[in-house]
Amino acid sequence: MQILILNGPNLNFLGKREPEIYGSQNFESYFKQLSIEFSQVKLDYFQSNHEGELIDCLQKYSDLGFDGIVFNAGAYTHTSIALADAIKSISIPVVEIHISNVHAREAFRRESFLSPVCSGTISGFGLKGYDLALSSLLKK
Repeated sequence: MQILILNGPNLNFLGKREPEIYGSQNFESYFKQLSIEFSQVKLDYFQSNHEGELIDCLQKYSDLGFDGIVFNAGAYTHTSIALADAIKSISIPVVEIHISNVHAREAFRRESFLSPVCSGTISGFGLKGYDLALSSLLKK
């Protein structure tokens, strides 16, 4: 099984950005932990602050025959119809992930353009949400 973990804008600043919300661990070190925990899966990781690069990545990994994508689109979750269209255009499952509980934050964060086109959404469990998303894809 092959799964992509795709992170959007500002997630390259995990560990630095608002640690009271997002924690103090950077994603690269967490990805190493995930790779050990899910050693039976080929995990790839990509992060970009640019919407078009995220769309290109969704399409590329679908064409490469990956089995699923764990996607934290960051703020694009609440603004990007283009990302929703990209998810609709691929045939592999995409699990939407959020580190914080977006429903307990600002009102604008409660609307997701991605949730209706994703196979599931995980929110509010910190980085552990990535584990949950990976586990859900393994059971499909």
